Amino acid sequence: MARMVRQSLVKFDAPLCETIVDTPKPQGREVLVRVERCGLCHSDLHIQDGYADLGGGKRLDTTRGMTLPFTLGHEIAGVVDEVGPDVPKELIGKKQAVFPWIGCGQCRDCANGDENLCVKQRFLGVSIDGGFATHVLVPDAKYLLDYDPLPVNQAATLMCSGVTAYGALKRLVDRPRQRNLLLIGLGGVGMMGLAFAQAMFKQNITVADLSPAARETALKNGAAVAYDPAEPEVVRRILKETDGGFDGVVDFAGNEKSMAFAVATVARGGKIVVSGLMGGNFSLPMVQWVYKRMTIEGFMVGTLAEAKELMALARAGKIKPTPMKEEPMADVQKWIDELRAGKVVGRIVLKN
Repeated sequence: MARMVRQSLVKFDAPLCETIVDTPKPQGREVLVRVERCGLCHSDLHIQDGYADLGGGKRLDTTRGMTLPFTLGHEIAGVVDEVGPDVPKELIGKKQAVFPWIGCGQCRDCANGDENLCVKQRFLGVSIDGGFATHVLVPDAKYLLDYDPLPVNQAATLMCSGVTAYGALKRLVDRPRQRNLLLIGLGGVGMMGLAFAQAMFKQNITVADLSPAARETALKNGAAVAYDPAEPEVVRRILKETDGGFDGVVDFAGNEKSMAFAVATVARGGKIVVSGLMGGNFSLPMVQWVYKRMTIEGFMVGTLAEAKELMALARAGKIKPTPMKEEPMADVQKWIDELRAGKVVGRIVLKN
């Protein structure tokens, strides 16, 4: 039997290690995909740590139900190597992107198409083994998406950073107030958001990030204005230059400082969508919330239907590629460390 090489989590808060096991044989509607690319996501760091920061010294334990060794990685694209007996054989050899946000298939949320909300979820690379490996076992062929003629790197990253940015921005579409839009945080998801926003909105897009390199990259990729949130008096300047703030804000960082900046710069009657998971605690005086008539919505990853919408837009050439860097799968721990240190602009895509 063929052997599968994985970059595995063998201990929480410790480096990934190479492990080798028998390649699984798909059953029923399962599909075995040979992984060509897998993107590196900031949430992989939380899983490696074994917790998410809740602020105030509190942590959310993310280790429950996980059996080690475990394979991370959820931005997957590759080639179908083998299918279960209930899947058409014609799928073998096809290049496919893998939708990873898979639910139990039985609950109310799954029945409504909201598998990303399922409490018994089977998220690839989060709850069941993912794509930092030579192969990944996908529970059902319906989670595979054709991506031709897109580059394989772009196809892989659409499945997490892509569908997260797309879904977050969709929450701002068709609102009555559409003067302007601010994107906070220019990591892999934020850069995707910048590319998508230019296709989804008519107004110029403003960005904000602490990193000069990220701001410069954003300006080169279509941002109209870039702010440094740490600049003295920057909020006062923004409110003046925007005539009262931003009607729509997406916080792709999701920490205490980014949310404080979002609340300070959102216009009266505006909306903030938070999709970042850097962590911490957020509080807001009730009077300020009511006075500004603001809406705040949390959002994490899109649905299978939204992934299909996004893939169709990308395949039609309506979305510009975003900054990416391709690196060997065996070097994943090196790039986890670089991402943790804030030294990555755009997305790292790992290649087998």
